[in-house]
Order: sequence, then C-alpha cells, then structure tokens
Amino acid sequence: MLDWQNGGFGLYLHWPFCASKCPYCDFNSHVAQDIDQSRWRRAYLGEIDRIGAETRGRVLNTVFFGGGTPSLMDADLVAAVIEKIRATWPMVNDAEITLEANPGSVEAGRFRGYADAGVNRVSVGVQALNDNDLKRLGRLHSVAEARAAFKIARDVFDRVSFDLIYARQDQTLAAWRAELAEAMAMAADHMSLYQLTIEQGTAFGARQAAGKLTGLPHDDLSADMYLVTNDILSKFGLPAYEISNHARAEASSRHNLIYWRYGDYAGIGPGAHGRLTLDGVRHATETSSSPSAWLRQVEQNGSGEKTRRALSRADQAGEYLMMSLRLAEGMDIDRYASLAGAGLNAAAVSRLDELGIVTLAHGKLAATMQGRPVLNAIIRELMP
Repeated sequence: MLDWQNGGFGLYLHWPFCASKCPYCDFNSHVAQDIDQSRWRRAYLGEIDRIGAETRGRVLNTVFFGGGTPSLMDADLVAAVIEKIRATWPMVNDAEITLEANPGSVEAGRFRGYADAGVNRVSVGVQALNDNDLKRLGRLHSVAEARAAFKIARDVFDRVSFDLIYARQDQTLAAWRAELAEAMAMAADHMSLYQLTIEQGTAFGARQAAGKLTGLPHDDLSADMYLVTNDILSKFGLPAYEISNHARAEASSRHNLIYWRYGDYAGIGPGAHGRLTLDGVRHATETSSSPSAWLRQVEQNGSGEKTRRALSRADQAGEYLMMSLRLAEGMDIDRYASLAGAGLNAAAVSRLDELGIVTLAHGKLAATMQGRPVLNAIIRELMP
C-alpha cells in the first residue's frame, strides 16, 4: 500500500472572491465587482480534466469548496463542477462534499441550489455571536442573520458546521463561556473554534504595528479560553478531535482528516496547494495566487500549477509529524519510521511523556490536553 492511502484522496477547489476583505484574514481572497463565472467554470473543468488524467482510477473520498466565499458562486457553476468530478473519478458511496458559506441573506438564499447541485455539508462562517464584535471583525452579517442562515442550513443539508473566533478584543472569559453555551443551543454537530491571531499583511497586523489594535487578551487568558472551550464542548458531546475542531460522533470533517492523516489531495484554483503521489513519488503542488494570473495560465497553458516539487522521505516524515499530531488520535509511530527511515527520538519522547504533554500507547503518539496548547514546542522537540 502506498503511504497516501493511509489518509485517502480528496479534492480542494478555491474560490478566491469575497464581498469584502476581513481585517484579520490572511487567506487568498480578493474583492471583485464583476466575475465572469462562465470563464471560471471552463477553467475549473479544465483543471479537473488535467488532474483526473494523472490520477485515473483513484477513488475520491471528499470534495471541498473553500475560499474566499464559495457561497458567492452560482449554483449552476457548483453543479457543473460536481457533475464533472463525478464523471472523472469513482467516488465512495457517501462522499463528503463541503462548501464554505457566509451567513448573509444572499448566500443563505443559495443554499437549496447548492444542495440540489450535490453539496451535502456546509460550513458557515459565523465567527461571533455578538454584533459589536462582528463589526470589529469586519463581518457584513449580524447575529440575527447568522442564526437565520444556520437554521436554513440545518433544514437543507445533511451536515452543518460553523466557525467561531475567540480571544477577540476586550473579550472576557465569562463572556466566552456564555457565547459557547449560546452556540451549543444552536445544535451544531461540528464546530471549528479558532483563536484570533494577528498576521502580517492584514489590516489587523498594520493596526497592531501602529499600536492601534487595543484590548487583545494576554497569553494566559487566551490559554484559559482554549481550555474552557475544550471543557464545555466535551460536556456537550463535541470533543476536540483536532486542535481547533470539535464534533459529535461520526461528524468529523472527512476532508480535513485527509490533510491531518496525510493523504493525497489535489488543489485547484488560485493559491491552492496539493499533495499528489504520482508514479510512486509524492509531490507538493502550488498554483498562482492571483486570480487573473491563474485564469490566464489555465487558458493559455492548460494548467494552473505554478510549481510541482518532489518531496523527499524526510520531507514527508516531517509533514506527517506536524499534521498528525494535531489530531486527538495522534500519529502512527511505525508509519513515521517508514517515511523517515528511522524512528522518533526515544529520549525526546520520554522527556515529553514525563512532562505529561504526550502519551505513547498502542503504537500511537498523541499530545495530551495539557500538551495541545504547546504543540509547536512538542513538534520542534521531535523533529530530527
């Protein structure tokens, strides 16, 4: 069995456009007034043809429309893409097809069309259940719109997830506890909860550099919020199966599990990354981040890829370690050894175990609840 088969095979499609740019966002997203969706359809379908020819016969497990704001795509564009995917690869019977959505009224009005197109899971970017904080985060929707959109999503799709951001400006631990209880009352089966991070190149990054981003919580408060999040969601039956993701039984994001279990995935669209094993060699792929440049490249060259780089076994072992330790299930130490050509440093594992931040049992190494907040330090300790 090839190593990627331990994780499965997924397809990621990036829609790079948003109605506005959020001040904290460092994703590849762009604001555009006029979008020729028929042109984008031709480009996506052409890329599916290209990658399909290279991976012919593989069984596809998942599809993920990410962005940007994919809920600004026309439903017939989504339908055409899904139809092409199904004609290109054999798919598992219960293939997960996810689309990220904002909870504005325009996007929510498209939900039925996406379901008819074949989308069976939607991830709604709620981000906060507080109107003042939504404005601070640059979100265009209100809490009322978010609740209405989520209700429509629950009625339309088999599976629904939503996102919240914590460690926001002037947010207290008590307020976050109350917000989590409110979120639990919405009866989601999957939640992604991210700590607000200030990235260079964003509006928030510029404000912080100028000393104008006030009220951010100190590290101890942020850590307390993380621990409270895990405690409350576990009690409500949504334990953390990954550092930032919580789900009821059988509701984990299968697509994201392909990343964390280090499977193969094809990346289509501006700025999309991929990992593809071809002729026994695993490659890292990357596309142009500029939407216009990506479109021109597809139309003129028949490929949206900017780079394709063969990964050494050491590269793969390092990536597997970094991704798999994010999971509650941890990493398979024999699989790591097979990729790396050598096992983990036993002395380092022993030190981390004595500190109570990792456990090693039944061939799996995992970060403990105490270890997850310091996962980057654990990875640095274990890296060759």
